[in-house]
Amino acid sequence: MSKIVPVVLCGGSGTRLWPRSRKAKPKPFLPLIGERTMFEATLGRCGDIEQFAPPVIVTGTAHLEHVEEQSKSAPGGTVIVEPEAKNTAAAIALAAGRLSADAVMLVCPSDHHIADEAAFRAAAAAAARLATQDWLVAFGITATAPETGYGYIRRGEPLEGGYRVERFVEKPDLATARAFLADGGYSWNGGIFAFRAGYFLAELAKHRSGLAQAAAASVSGGSEDGHRFYPDAAAFATIEPESVDYAVMEETDRAAMVQASMGWSDIGNWAALRDATDSDHDGNSVRGRAELVDCSGVFVDTDGPRVSVIGLRDVAIVVDGDEVLVTTMEGAQKVGKLGGAAKQ
Repeated sequence: MSKIVPVVLCGGSGTRLWPRSRKAKPKPFLPLIGERTMFEATLGRCGDIEQFAPPVIVTGTAHLEHVEEQSKSAPGGTVIVEPEAKNTAAAIALAAGRLSADAVMLVCPSDHHIADEAAFRAAAAAAARLATQDWLVAFGITATAPETGYGYIRRGEPLEGGYRVERFVEKPDLATARAFLADGGYSWNGGIFAFRAGYFLAELAKHRSGLAQAAAASVSGGSEDGHRFYPDAAAFATIEPESVDYAVMEETDRAAMVQASMGWSDIGNWAALRDATDSDHDGNSVRGRAELVDCSGVFVDTDGPRVSVIGLRDVAIVVDGDEVLVTTMEGAQKVGKLGGAAKQ
């Protein structure tokens, strides 16, 4: 089987991890866990040249400088510079249109954390095998808690190396999420997909013909500048933004999934980052100068000032320059609604 082509989607406004993450330098380009940035870690786990081809990175002009600076460890990669943000279906269509029809593309968000890279590579290999049989494959992340912030996938009949998708489920309320966890047949939808490029484009044309035609016109009318590719902006502007989940995965009758237990998190808020980082015996996690007394589940991230915390539970305290955030972990989902986060 040919090498898998990683397609890394790189964008976002960065409001959910404000004040550390900003529009000018959002989450993918920050070293939130360990020394590598989230983007560098994504490229790194797709770096085995025996399994993976050089990456195709889809980004916008706002993040192009960060992408090129941080992708130096992935030689041979190409960058598709989107004229504007049109959600994931269009971004993936641009990448697919630049690849051979038989290329197997592995679509990866640039800002997810995966602790077990060997499990990721095994899941990628299983997904690629299904993709060559013209399945559109989602990674079903083994659910470990009744999360309400993720969509879910209901597992169907077994396939070789995976399962047919019975249905995709929107983000549930807590009672429903608990029922999903108890059922055992539901997985989190991690937003990682594998397709044969030609088959993805055929299914996109079948279910969203206007989007497919506009993306194809944008590719055919685009221009190359070294390792960069600039799609035609006028054609791309006609696209109605839509996620790949809605445009293709929930429409096709060839949706499959591979089960993946790989220490995955989308690091969607400060609570998720706390849970993904090393902590002490009381569940506290600290980066920077801090002293905690009689605390549990407290997350501190400071880039300078010393932070002292006494007697708190499940709180995040983040100091970035002259901006300070204090939130309960329950309230961390609402950080993006702050005026400071919106203004960046």
